[in-house]
Parts: sequence; C-alpha cells; structure tokens
Amino acid sequence: QVQLVESGGGLVQPGGSLRLSCVASGSIFSIFRMGWYRQAPGKKRDWVAIITSSGSITYEDSAKGRFTISRDNAKNTTYLQMDSLTPEDTAVYYCYSVLIEAMGRAPKNYWGQGTQVTVSS
Repeated sequence: QVQLVESGGGLVQPGGSLRLSCVASGSIFSIFRMGWYRQAPGKKRDWVAIITSSGSITYEDSAKGRFTISRDNAKNTTYLQMDSLTPEDTAVYYCYSVLIEAMGRAPKNYWGQGTQVTVSS
C-alpha cells in the first residue's frame, strides 16, 4: 500500500510564502515523477509543477518565477516552495506521483489527500 502525505498548508497573507512537503511511503520500488496539483473552489484540478526522477522540472505558467519544486529521492519526498503568494493561489494542493511498487509491475498514479492553502489578508 502506497501513501502520499502532504503537509505545510495553511493561511498566509498576500505576498507571503509557504513550503509544502509530500512524503511517499509504503511498497515503493521506483518513483518516476512527483509533483503538485491544485484545485480551487468551483474549478477543476490543475497541475502546478512536476519533477522527474532525473530532476527535469516543468511549471505551469502562473507558478513560474514564484514556485520552486524540489525532490529528495532518498526520502521519497517532494517539496513546493511558494513565494509571492496571491489570493488566486488559494486552493487545495494535492501531491501526485507516478511510481512502481515492485520490479516488473506497471507504473501507477497516486494522489495525496490534499492540504489547504489560503492566501488572504
């Protein structure tokens, strides 16, 4: 059983910063990609940033220059440093991973339960 557990969400004022963390645990053989999605009220879930096992990074346009994704492969952990936050960043942030549980198995997608980020004065 694989679990992704996020932490680090909360309430922050506009212009402030937050750092999200996501730890993958359980039966894990190899992690291909980890990343972050977010879902604002009344909107669909959208990707924010993705990092591959080799360190290749992609950001959604609104995250470029403000958010930084990183990864600690030894700890099966990914981080999202969010700076210059605006009310438009308010959403539930979900951790995402593509991984295989054992050699020879097919890759599967996994999601965390989400952590709320609220940007408000």
